[in-house]
Amino acid sequence: MALPQLNSVKYELTLPSTGEKVEYRPFLVKEEKALMIAQQSGVEADMLRAVENIIEDCSFGKLKRGELPFFDIEYVFLQLRAKSVGETVDVSVTCPDDGVTKVITKIKLDEVQCVRNVEHKEKIELTDTVGIIMSHPKIKDLALIDSKNPETTFDLIESCVHQIYDAETVYDKVDMDKKDLQEFIESMTHEQFQEVNAFFDTMPKVKHTVKVKNPKTGVESEVVLEGMANFF
Repeated sequence: MALPQLNSVKYELTLPSTGEKVEYRPFLVKEEKALMIAQQSGVEADMLRAVENIIEDCSFGKLKRGELPFFDIEYVFLQLRAKSVGETVDVSVTCPDDGVTKVITKIKLDEVQCVRNVEHKEKIELTDTVGIIMSHPKIKDLALIDSKNPETTFDLIESCVHQIYDAETVYDKVDMDKKDLQEFIESMTHEQFQEVNAFFDTMPKVKHTVKVKNPKTGVESEVVLEGMANFF
């Protein structure tokens, strides 16, 4: 005899990258179990893969794995966690006045926002006639970064190029030869390359400002927490 089905409550969130409203449900015990297994592995790639899978399942297949910008993933997962596990979380924050003392601070996850930088732009004009249009990095793109290898910065830029244009033509990434794209990026001046790097530096970020008081010094400070990992 089949057992009764448990129905989940539905909620709605606004996707930071597009402003689109998306329905979702809290994650279930099976998904929480998958997340715990990924956490125990200690491998970041396993953790991120589990998060992507949970987001797709909990959005009823609307938010496909491998398609969301990383800041969307961070924001959506925090909303999922708020409705699934609890809307508040205790976070260990280091007091900036001495850089050592840690204070446990309670944070409401529904107050954490994905903040946009007014200087951020996806269309970058390199000259009067030539420019580049970037796409926001996804998990697979960020996996290219190796802090010990500066060349991976070029790999990330190549991966996030969407289009290159001049006065007459728009060149889509799918039609570009990898060698030609590499040569195009390497032909930039220092100033042009910095403009492209600014695209990554100014991307939307999941962040929240908290006030902490150092119990040892009595100094009260504001601390900005950025990124999903800071809220666990």
